[in-house]
Amino acid sequence: MNTKKMAKVFKALSNPNRLELYLKIVEKHETNYETGCDCLISDITKYLNIGAPTISHHLKELTNAELIFTERKGKYLVAKINEEMVNEVNELLKLYKR
Repeated sequence: MNTKKMAKVFKALSNPNRLELYLKIVEKHETNYETGCDCLISDITKYLNIGAPTISHHLKELTNAELIFTERKGKYLVAKINEEMVNEVNELLKLYKR
């Protein structure tokens, strides 16, 4: 377990707006997993009361913490959950559950 990496993850999720954005991405990811559609950031931003520059900053922080991956598909930005990081965080939390 890399404690610096985990601290970065928890710091990224400590901002309420960033956490809300991440949870929307997770929700969209789960919904779209069944349909095979991509998680478009433009779809998510409709539900948040945050400006585009702020969302861009939060996406950068989530990417730097390795919680998500982003890629351009034409004029759209697509977000994907980093399943490996989710598993690492789950393992850390299980470790301290005892």
